[in-house]
Amino acid sequence: MSRTEAPPLPEPLRVPVADSHTHLDMQDATVEEALARAAAVNVTTVVQVGCDVAGSRWAAETAAAHPAVHASVALHPNEAPRIVHGDPDGTARRGAREPGGKAALDEALAEIDALAALDHVRGVGETGLDFFRTGPEGIAAQEESFRAHIEIAKRHGKALVIHDRDAHADVLRVLADAGAPERTVFHCYSGDAEMARICARAGYFMSFAGNVTFKNAQPLRDALAVAPVELVLVETDAPFLTPAPYRGRPNAPYLIPVTLRAMAEVKGLEEDVLAAAIYDNTARAFDF
Repeated sequence: MSRTEAPPLPEPLRVPVADSHTHLDMQDATVEEALARAAAVNVTTVVQVGCDVAGSRWAAETAAAHPAVHASVALHPNEAPRIVHGDPDGTARRGAREPGGKAALDEALAEIDALAALDHVRGVGETGLDFFRTGPEGIAAQEESFRAHIEIAKRHGKALVIHDRDAHADVLRVLADAGAPERTVFHCYSGDAEMARICARAGYFMSFAGNVTFKNAQPLRDALAVAPVELVLVETDAPFLTPAPYRGRPNAPYLIPVTLRAMAEVKGLEEDVLAAAIYDNTARAFDF
């Protein structure tokens, strides 16, 4: 089987569910195709997440055009250092960039603030800290951006969507120090069971992605096992983190049932019960 070939549609869920975090703009299908495939397996709602100003504008426009799409807008944690310090090499997806300094970051944050005021924008994120891809020189810019997003989310009464990679203690520190919004979501939850208990005490939602199905992901399954069902969400983070047995192939919202069924097994719940709970949780988290 080709690594680039899309996995088949899984058996549909009997109860509608929502994909709490996806990137339709990075997937091969059109928005209409992606939503139709998702609906065919009873994934009826998706949260489209922006990672920079352009992507956040696209998310807002897409949500305005499609009732099944809700938008979340932000500068990704790795975007903030690129804005401030520049990125002379760039990547395949992101071109080279000249340093813009604090003024450029402030300008970008002002655009995110304006987008966050829109009714069809339901979240501010993904924001947070990422110590995997950004070195020590970029941490200050990341934290400044993170704190600004927290204030934007609180100002507009929107959910805060957290990207936390290799930065658990610092993310929790900033949230405690700045004061987390009423609704905070740890996207692609990556902590252990003890962190899940900390998040639960704080009332943070924990969204699990396809990597919870990976063989080496027992710590994630342990975290899911102790996470209160009323704080659990499911996501694809598509086109990334495709669940087993399709790991390495393109991910899309229609694969949510694969991850949800694995989660139901970990939680010891009927899939219909978990799907219903997750839909209600996602609607509560993103106020739709």
